[in-house]
Amino acid sequence: MVREDLVRESAAAGRVVLWEESARDGAQAKTLMPADFRVRLAVEQGRMFGADGPRHVVFAAGFPAVCAEEFEAVRQVAAEAEGAVSVAAVCRGTAADVRQAVASVRGSAHARVMVVVPASEAMAAVMTHRTAREALAAGVALVKEARGLDDRLAVDLCLADASRADHGLMAAYAAEATGAGAGAVILADTVGGQLPSAAGEMFARVRAGAGDGVVLASHAHNDLGLGLANTLEAVRAGARVLSSSWLGLAERSGLVATEQLVFLLAHRAEHTRALLGEESDPWWTAPDLTRLPRIARMVSQETGVPLSVTTPIVGTGVGTISTGTPFVHPQLFQPFDPQELLGTEPDVVLTQLASARVVTAVAARLGHSLDHAQARSATGWVKEQAYRSGRAVVDRGLFAGYLDGLRAATTGDAR
Repeated sequence: MVREDLVRESAAAGRVVLWEESARDGAQAKTLMPADFRVRLAVEQGRMFGADGPRHVVFAAGFPAVCAEEFEAVRQVAAEAEGAVSVAAVCRGTAADVRQAVASVRGSAHARVMVVVPASEAMAAVMTHRTAREALAAGVALVKEARGLDDRLAVDLCLADASRADHGLMAAYAAEATGAGAGAVILADTVGGQLPSAAGEMFARVRAGAGDGVVLASHAHNDLGLGLANTLEAVRAGARVLSSSWLGLAERSGLVATEQLVFLLAHRAEHTRALLGEESDPWWTAPDLTRLPRIARMVSQETGVPLSVTTPIVGTGVGTISTGTPFVHPQLFQPFDPQELLGTEPDVVLTQLASARVVTAVAARLGHSLDHAQARSATGWVKEQAYRSGRAVVDRGLFAGYLDGLRAATTGDAR
């Protein structure tokens, strides 16, 4: 038997486990993380939870069957990120892939293998040329085979296209897989087509049919922009193992963004209680939210996927103010304090919307004290500059030059 299955233990205690996919499913977002970076990312993510990193993060290191280089990358993560997270190798539902996946993580503490099999009739016909029932039965057999190869490893079963599969059939085989030694059974909305109500119903029905001994996990793609909402519905229905990826990196439109999911579950106690229940505590060690922006920037720099002004939690617009009333009462116009929770310094940005008060504040930061007339002139210049350039944000260097000229002109007039 597996000596210690941290995922099952955490889920049974009501704790949240993040199944991190940015290195694995993220590759289908046309990104390639080198092995060294995968190790760095795994370690940094684990550090958010201190010594409880392996209890809160399963890091899907890759798909060893892709090629020899991918196999070695997974092996390196398993060896070098050991102790920071629980490392997982992902494989298709074939005996050869299972053997390869087991070999790639063997010997790493708390290592896991996730076997992917189709759950819907349509996907089973395409992927395996079998019925869904036959494909699921084969998945149970592969769980047994993987456990037989190395009983120190935890083995998880991912049901692809669960969102279009029969709930009763999935429940029956989720129970069988758990009886065969599976740690968690992942229900995947592979095509990202579910609505939140359907996601909640799927998890509730499968959980009721499979029984309390089955640990269900979610894997929600974001093609309709509903991945986060669907994941929260899975949480409401009792799922505690939640797939996500940094910046949402994954196939097509991606997955739930790790930074958004972690923040939402951690930043406000009443939100967490509303989702998990009044008496629930989702963490062994609460995550250090100040690490979210730096990890997101690290992933963005490595992959070339930009952080935009509208990216929640870690984007360039977080903590920025450009208009009058939000400048005076910033807490009234944002759902959280970015500096307090994330360590993100507030910033005042000059745009065509700037009021004289905003312009005066930026000028003060540049070492200029403006009187009423100067503030009015500077505000007019900022607006004119924005429209002349066709860009909302006015460069502070240009504004500093304007202020120097304004000071010189004012000084000259005074003489």
